[in-house]
Amino acid sequence: MDKIIIKEKIIRNITGTAIPKPADDQNTDDIVPARYLKEITFKNMGNYAYYDERFKDGKTVEHHPFNDEKYKGASILIVGANYGCGSSREHAPQALYKYGIKAIIAGSFAEIFASNCANLGIAGMTIPAGNIKELANHIQKNPQTELDINLEEKIISYDKKVLKLNIPEGRRQSFLGGSWDALAILQKNEEAIKSVEIELDYLNFK
Repeated sequence: MDKIIIKEKIIRNITGTAIPKPADDQNTDDIVPARYLKEITFKNMGNYAYYDERFKDGKTVEHHPFNDEKYKGASILIVGANYGCGSSREHAPQALYKYGIKAIIAGSFAEIFASNCANLGIAGMTIPAGNIKELANHIQKNPQTELDINLEEKIISYDKKVLKLNIPEGRRQSFLGGSWDALAILQKNEEAIKSVEIELDYLNFK
């Protein structure tokens, strides 16, 4: 079977403003409360991102970074260490994706969470804890700062500063090659898959 790359899925750069939320150990129940896992589709998941932190006793928590108007429209999330720990529910990255997050800069990730993010095209990368603190502080003071994430050069640039990012090489190559969306590749190769399928005796028994 010929390998087909989905060119429009290639991700080399992510540019945008950021939301600083640098606490460590933010788990998947923090990101999306368990009661929303009963949703049949992920369509409304963006509404539930950090819901129990953002709304208390029927009131909006104005200072929460996901409610703060100065971070409105941001597509990059800055978080601390062990981000996405807890259960492996895919609703958590779906909530962030539907909210509009395209990249997450963390001190470290829970691996299953990072993989689930990658399957949606959310680029998860790490930088040292000191850089997380410095970057989050800068964004809090300068919320309109635009970050440029370059996956080819493995750097994050902002306001004439450059940070070296880390990302598993296989995952990085999947973004650069456009192969991160496994479902799209399967769909693109449907006819080739069927042609192989009919040659496999164990799939054609009567």
